[in-house]
Amino acid sequence: MRLALILSLCAAPAFADAPLFLIDQTQLPFDLGPGAPQNAPSRQANSPNAAANSAASAANRSSSYANSPANPANEKRVIFTGDGAVVGYYAPNGAGTLNLFDVTGKRVAYRPKGSKSLFASDGRWCGTVAAADGGGFAFGIIRSCENLF
Repeated sequence: MRLALILSLCAAPAFADAPLFLIDQTQLPFDLGPGAPQNAPSRQANSPNAAANSAASAANRSSSYANSPANPANEKRVIFTGDGAVVGYYAPNGAGTLNLFDVTGKRVAYRPKGSKSLFASDGRWCGTVAAADGGGFAFGIIRSCENLF
């Protein structure tokens, strides 16, 4: 309920831009946290070593034009903080993984297909992804992951 209120207050400046905000993991509903089976870091499909999530995959590298900060499509997928600072962008890959990059193009997190969770590139659970009002996403991250951006 609290997360829904936060998400409803996050008005994105453009159609697919995505707000980034801090969350308290203990306040999340079960289905958004790492305890839910589809969000568990131990689930093979969520592993950073799974083919669809692997940093070694060309589909997940910023050197791929689709993921590059030079790709104009990524200008419509900006990640911003509550004070309006742009901290990165997101780009989907063809396998259903949603990649998050910082402003320099470094991949910092991913959301595996079938999960509502964000994972750091090393596989630790970092937060949750929700659909934002008007399209796009909203990214809630825990404090220990805020330095990724």
